[in-house]
Amino acid sequence: MPPLQIVWFKRDLRIVDHRPLLAAAERGPVLPLYIVEPELWQQPDASERQWLFCREALLELRRALANLGQPLVVRTGDVVQVLERARRQLGIDGLWSHEETGNGWTYQRDKRVGLWLRQNGIEWTEIPQFGVTRRMRTRNGWAKRWEAQMTEPLMSPPAGLPVLKGVDPGVIPERPCPELLLDHCPQRQTGGRSIGLGELRDFLQHRAPRYQRAMSSPNTAFTGCSRLSAYLTWGCLSMREVLQTSRNHSGRGVSSFESRLHWHCHFIQKLEDQPTIEFSDFHPFMRGIRHADSDRLTAWSEGRTGVPFVDACMRALQAHGWINFRMRAMLMSFASYHLWLPWQESGMHLARQFVDYEPGIHWSQCQMQSGSTSINTIRIYNPIKQGRDHDADGVFIRRWCPELADVPSDHIHEPWTFLAGHPAPIVDCTAAAREAKERIWAIRRSAGFDRHAEVIQSRHGSRKAGLNPQRTTRRRRRRLAEDASMQQLTLEL
Repeated sequence: MPPLQIVWFKRDLRIVDHRPLLAAAERGPVLPLYIVEPELWQQPDASERQWLFCREALLELRRALANLGQPLVVRTGDVVQVLERARRQLGIDGLWSHEETGNGWTYQRDKRVGLWLRQNGIEWTEIPQFGVTRRMRTRNGWAKRWEAQMTEPLMSPPAGLPVLKGVDPGVIPERPCPELLLDHCPQRQTGGRSIGLGELRDFLQHRAPRYQRAMSSPNTAFTGCSRLSAYLTWGCLSMREVLQTSRNHSGRGVSSFESRLHWHCHFIQKLEDQPTIEFSDFHPFMRGIRHADSDRLTAWSEGRTGVPFVDACMRALQAHGWINFRMRAMLMSFASYHLWLPWQESGMHLARQFVDYEPGIHWSQCQMQSGSTSINTIRIYNPIKQGRDHDADGVFIRRWCPELADVPSDHIHEPWTFLAGHPAPIVDCTAAAREAKERIWAIRRSAGFDRHAEVIQSRHGSRKAGLNPQRTTRRRRRRLAEDASMQQLTLEL
């Protein structure tokens, strides 16, 4: 048998429009490999709900590859050790994969893999999966590059893959590691390409016309949004095929949806360019301004803050593994401003809750909703007003907070004004928001703040407003901030 081409599947669990798979198959026999990494699933942003979705996608991927001739091979362990065993037993001519903009752990792991490959004279071909540019020097022209990448022809799967005799496909384990906590998420989406395709078809054919109207309220978002985010996160569908399929349909909802695909990659690009934003504030003046409070963090994460709409949204998220973006933003804003919690701690809880957790989007948004980017408008969501705006009669609140079932609609958003002895929220929302706003603006008025903000805008800011980031006046920065505020719908996929 000639030396193998190994295709390393990570978060690209499909065979359609999988360029590494097709290119590797043109070079020789292919070993399609997925490695269950226990240490990855021990990281604080990992959860069982994410693994269960991934496992379902892996089972379908194995069947799809088996139909081509060679089923998916699954091994558990450290990637370098797994590859070393393959090199000794089978020989490796090349490693193929998609580029991954993951968390800090996967970034360091890929560096170790790259070192091992160089030491053994094995070429690693990484191909972009999203419209994200590696080692990008400037944001100028990014939108044009994205459009060029996304309009390239879709790639069909290889015609067939030779069977690798004597290679045991291995077991897709029920759990990736014993340390992963049990995580009951009864209403989460099911993983796999076929279900993702069904969601895409249903959205474009039936739900897209009401997309813009339905995306904001949690009463309508669960059935009104595309619900494709998890299938993009785990690569059951490719960004390219979703965009091109949507362009075969017309209508205002489809156009709005397409813009969010663009913002999806825009935010991942930020983490690609600056991996430290997973851990550290964009702006140095924002570092260390908040304080850990375990009691507040626990109450917020369990949906027990006493603010009905906040608690209902958190409990719905716990059950579904998804909630619409406006509610994600409100949850993060409430934790960062009203509770004054570090975004790293509240953000880590949300990361585990999201089946569609995408580090590049998630950590950029955590900082945006916490006022840490310095180039975005400060948005302190009023959680009581949000409830009245998006759940006026308290239907959503009563569903997820059954203890409030008998509270009349006039008082459902502030039940402590109706029920004698009903506990008030853990903070005074009005006073806490006012204090947070004063703190943030005091920092923004500090000497030297604008100089750092200019650097951040130049490196990460959108070019949509058509402004030169090197010559941005205070007035222009306001325009950029207003434009950037439009980005905040990106996760309502």
